[in-house]
Amino acid sequence: MSPLILLCGFAFLAGFVDAIAGGGGLIQLPACLILFPAAPLVAMIGTNKMASFFGTTAAAGRFARSVKLDWHVIGPAAATAFVFSMLGSRTVSLLNPAVLKPVVLVLLIVAAVYVYVVKDIGLEHRPLHTRVRGRWLGMLVGAVLGFYDGFFGPGTGSFLILIFASFFGFEFLVASGSAKVVNCMTNLASLIYFVAVGQVLYKLAIPMAVCNVLGSMVGTHLAILKGSRFVRVVFLVIVVGLIGKLGRDMFAGG
Repeated sequence: MSPLILLCGFAFLAGFVDAIAGGGGLIQLPACLILFPAAPLVAMIGTNKMASFFGTTAAAGRFARSVKLDWHVIGPAAATAFVFSMLGSRTVSLLNPAVLKPVVLVLLIVAAVYVYVVKDIGLEHRPLHTRVRGRWLGMLVGAVLGFYDGFFGPGTGSFLILIFASFFGFEFLVASGSAKVVNCMTNLASLIYFVAVGQVLYKLAIPMAVCNVLGSMVGTHLAILKGSRFVRVVFLVIVVGLIGKLGRDMFAGG
């Protein structure tokens, strides 16, 4: 089986998983690097971003049509995330993103324990803030997570879901849809940068994008069909996977 066909399979799986609980990058980017080891690293990252952008956009659109999203929160959050994702991408050249690995690992462990222990989190939609306060807090979340996604990235979608579910009182299904909208804008900011500097391999990116979109549509349909309890379970599995990957990278010196 050709590497491209295998990569498209992983892109489908990444879109499927990411649409439900985030963490698609845990599957897709490593697959890119393993299956095409001779390709330039930056070009593979840009190629991955292009596929992820289209998959996330498809998922966000499906959620927006099927689930009632709180646009007064996620609209400002998405706009702010777009700007700060670009700032984060520019900061990579000044600082080493690897310094964040221990902090992110601890935060992911806390997130997993919190969601596992607090059984009713995200199972009912009970917004905790007024429209005005929610708008400003959404902008703050967009700024922090947008910068983080542009600068480092792993776990952004999962962190967004957790914040929307716990801090904003959204049910997991709404939180997942909200996270997709914000993630869509951070991916767009990164994609603009990679396209501008010519670091996208379109022969890989286009078929990957098609498969990622197909996977995201299946994942979104399943999430909407199964509801917030299902999203919570998948969220926990993905966060544990992220913990394992970051932990392995740290102990391996990656």
